[in-house]
Parts: sequence; structure tokens; C-alpha cells
Amino acid sequence: MRQKRSDAGQSAAFLLVVVVAVGIALMSALVEFGAIAQQRARAQTAADAAALASLDGGASAASTYAERHGAIVVSWIQGPESHQVTVVVRLGDTTATARATNAP
Repeated sequence: MRQKRSDAGQSAAFLLVVVVAVGIALMSALVEFGAIAQQRARAQTAADAAALASLDGGASAASTYAERHGAIVVSWIQGPESHQVTVVVRLGDTTATARATNAP
């Protein structure tokens, strides 16, 4: 006589494999999102530092401070008043803009 084989263990193993695969995919997506968010924050920090430094030192100070943060200045604009600047920097694939003024 033949014995019936139980498939109960088979479905549990399959479910475990699916859950692990979904977990790995979610972790990978979270790591990628975290890296993008970190690069965006670093770019914004570089833009802020460059804009503030350029209030006293002009475009050359903006470039110096952007480079200290690993970024490059894409655009530096003074105005519309003499005490206002707008700086755009690029860090990797991310750009960030900062405006600064030393007006009272």
C-alpha cells in the first residue's frame, strides 16, 4: 500500500522564500532611498555654506566652500540687491540651491 505524502511543509518553505525575497527587496530599496536622501542633504549643506561664504568673499568663496563639501558651483548670482546671493551647486547627480542675504 502507498502512503500519502503531506504537502504542508512544502507550502511553508515556499512562503518563507517569498517573505525573505520581499524583505531583501524592501531593504535594498530603503538603502537606495537613504543614499539619495543623504546626497541631497549634503548638496544642500554645500549650497548653504557656499551662499553664506559668498556674502563676504564673492564667487571665489562660494567655490571654495562648495569644494570643501565635495560639490561644485554651477551658478552664482548676486542680486537683485548687492547684499543678496543665490548659489546653485552640484554634488554627484544632485543639485541644490541656496539664497543668502546679510541685510538687516
